[in-house]
Amino acid sequence: MKILRVVLFLSLLAAVFLASRLLYGQNPAAATAKDPGVRAGDVNAGNPLASLTASQLQFFQDGQMRFNEVDAVQNGLGPAFNSTSCSGCHAQPAFGGTSPSVADYPNLGPNPQIAAANAGGATNKIPNFIAADGPVREARFPFGVGPNGAVTRTPDGGVHDLFTIAGRFDAPAGCNLAQPNFAAMQQANNVIFRIPTPVYGAGLIENIPDATILANMKASPVLKATLGISGHPNTSANDGSITRFGWKAQNKSLEVFAGEAYNVEMGITNELFPNERGAANGACASTATPEDSTNFDESGTELPSDVVAFAVFMRFLAAPSPSVKGITGNPSASSIANGKTLFSQIHCDTCHTSGLKTAPSKISTSLSNQTAALYSDLLVHNMGSGLADNITQGSAGPDEFRTAPLWGLGQRIFFLHDGRSGPANGGLVHAITQHASSGSEANRVISLYNNLTSQQKQDLLNFLRSL
Repeated sequence: MKILRVVLFLSLLAAVFLASRLLYGQNPAAATAKDPGVRAGDVNAGNPLASLTASQLQFFQDGQMRFNEVDAVQNGLGPAFNSTSCSGCHAQPAFGGTSPSVADYPNLGPNPQIAAANAGGATNKIPNFIAADGPVREARFPFGVGPNGAVTRTPDGGVHDLFTIAGRFDAPAGCNLAQPNFAAMQQANNVIFRIPTPVYGAGLIENIPDATILANMKASPVLKATLGISGHPNTSANDGSITRFGWKAQNKSLEVFAGEAYNVEMGITNELFPNERGAANGACASTATPEDSTNFDESGTELPSDVVAFAVFMRFLAAPSPSVKGITGNPSASSIANGKTLFSQIHCDTCHTSGLKTAPSKISTSLSNQTAALYSDLLVHNMGSGLADNITQGSAGPDEFRTAPLWGLGQRIFFLHDGRSGPANGGLVHAITQHASSGSEANRVISLYNNLTSQQKQDLLNFLRSL
């Protein structure tokens, strides 16, 4: 009799389990939530903001053209570089985005860094962390390297470009600048990676007042304390204003962001960063500096530099549109709606704030008094030992990162600052779980995520892919 009761109890338990799966529309044999992957349909990525004037649209198009231009040595490329164009790093799902992948978008071709490495006859070796179907990456050394090649305890943190112009047909005679010894740095655990941040909606982000960011930071103090969330802004060391661009929110403005990237990623000096970097001087540096500057025609008309044009392009670049109902292959509207509710219920929105309002803008009415649906508080947070990169930028410490804006996430392929989460290891699911590690402010939120049912997790993933 006792055995019969046990059998009946187990049968009832199995029936309840099956019923719960059916209630959530789930097949018990396929209950694990999965990243649905890059969503289908037009997301309007790469388009200008609505309501630009004819003149503003002309400047946007000029900046876009320069953003896509492939540079050679005579244009200032090198002596060391990571890419030969801005769009080489910012291509997914359209120019202005982030890193492409041949695995998901064969029409884009392989990782563009593969072709850039040996373009023009360059003799570069491709580091093992750059793969044809992997993300575009830059490399940074957390600590310095002594004359003997040994790692010191002196903080470094700077970008060490992957490639040099040595061997290119357009390189100066006698240029033999060697690549850094990345293999040795990997063996010494002294190299970390960064992938490109998308620049969609960047003008709206630039125009969010500091006061709005601080007010949002101070909101819901009891909830944040309960969850262990205590983010803070990164700030300018000079005027104390809030910086907001880059993985650690280290750059104040789009012009600084563009000028630094032009110099660091492509080796092109400009009016904001007018000098060649470090070892790049010498036989490989042949052109007058700054290589990009304001130009004046014979009538005295000022022509914007590339850096200014890049900033205008990014400033007027609209954010991607959320998912449209009825697109074949996309999750259902009801699943997305459930996921949006769960996103709030487990407090993901405590850091990934759904919207912040911009200030009135003298530049364009398209930037004025808009709600930027960026899903970020623009603060830096302790993300724990698992994501720590041992690099400090401004007031963002070695384990701190800016809350990544989520708009446009629906068509991103690689996630997190170093691109560690991609199609090969679960993509978005992997990125979420990587938020949890010793010291991370996200630990309690991820615990709430882990306690969701598989269908609830799937709804949440579907919502994120709808953005």
